[in-house]
Amino acid sequence: MEQLRAKGIAAAKRLLSFIDASPTPYHATENVAQQLREDGFELLSERDAWTLEPGDRRYVVRSAGTLIAFVIGARSPAEAGFRIIGAHTDSPNLRVKPLPSLTRKGYQQLGVEVYGGALLSTWLDRDLSLAGRVVYRTSDGELDTLLVDLRRPIGRVASLAVHLDRTVNTEGLVLDKQKHMVPLLGLGKDKIDLAQELADQLELSPEAITGYDLCFYDTQKGSLGGLRDELVFSARIDDLANCHAAIEALCGTPDKLDATAVVALYDHEECGSRSAAGAASSVLRDVLGRVALAYPEGQVQAFPRAMATSVLVSADLAHAVHPNYADRHDDNHVPAINRGLVIKTNANQAYATSGPTAALFEKLCHDVGYEPQHFVTRSDLPCGSTIGPITAAQLGIQTVDVGAAQLSMHSCREVAGSLDVYLTQQTFQQFFR
Repeated sequence: MEQLRAKGIAAAKRLLSFIDASPTPYHATENVAQQLREDGFELLSERDAWTLEPGDRRYVVRSAGTLIAFVIGARSPAEAGFRIIGAHTDSPNLRVKPLPSLTRKGYQQLGVEVYGGALLSTWLDRDLSLAGRVVYRTSDGELDTLLVDLRRPIGRVASLAVHLDRTVNTEGLVLDKQKHMVPLLGLGKDKIDLAQELADQLELSPEAITGYDLCFYDTQKGSLGGLRDELVFSARIDDLANCHAAIEALCGTPDKLDATAVVALYDHEECGSRSAAGAASSVLRDVLGRVALAYPEGQVQAFPRAMATSVLVSADLAHAVHPNYADRHDDNHVPAINRGLVIKTNANQAYATSGPTAALFEKLCHDVGYEPQHFVTRSDLPCGSTIGPITAAQLGIQTVDVGAAQLSMHSCREVAGSLDVYLTQQTFQQFFR
């Protein structure tokens, strides 16, 4: 047991390094791409013709925040199918508006939109920095992008003192996204010149900057927690934990696989997946279709045959039972932290799990050495969803929705288990084998 605990702590430390270096989907995607390159993967362009052979390790990036990586199997997808793990690179946050600069009552502020289903109160009184991508015009007149991360506390969404809101602890905190979530960045009457700040950071002229996609993030680094380091405290565990585990599993696969192994990491899951790079887009279908047709026997029926034989593991975190709010769970479905992956089911298809796919995944968990848990939302509460049903509908592919249990989902700081980090990676490796 002590050896297993040590493996969990080591895996969690690797995860925390990845999360700390990935404040935005663009940084997460670039960090994944770097890890893939170090493992021998080569970047493909969607604009080019592809020549693929068994054993090839390749990846594709779309819109800087979505990445599809794969190891070509010995058997054609029409015969052996694909083994796919899907996760998402984005997390709820505060996104900077196009014209953000404000001055109010002597404070300099930047206007933001709330991205995704953020737990707003957890963003109050945090030391916030700014990161994302900047679009600029080169000396040749072409448009290009650079990643930016200010890496220091520059902003804060300040809470209202209890003396000015006497009922906050008895009647609850109500936050207006437009009025109450605007970070303050300094004092003065002049508006912040955001282009100048970005130009100074990137060593560009402010006139060269033509646009940006920026978000605020909490500068507090992730850490192990609990008396025995059994917990993980960090931002963006949902869903960078599964991105990291899937990529580690893919990099750990041998070149000689039977079926093609695929990892699909999507942007825009937290806002519905309906974008050119989200799970509702053509990106996965496009990549899988080209792989299916790359084999000598590839023909018009290769792709639908491959889909009929393939399996997708939709990997997103699950709700652990909360000791202070245990009544929010169904009595028989109470996932616990550090007990292994949770199979998520919903009769109305908010999750894509079916009886056969649940049985398949249970076998994987047993092979790794643990009993999987099960989660169903209470019948009187609405159920969240994942990329699972979207991808299943897009491709007609058998899908199971799974994830490790966590507390504080969509908080600025979330809680998960160190052992679960290790078990997730091991289960994903078993899936690819």
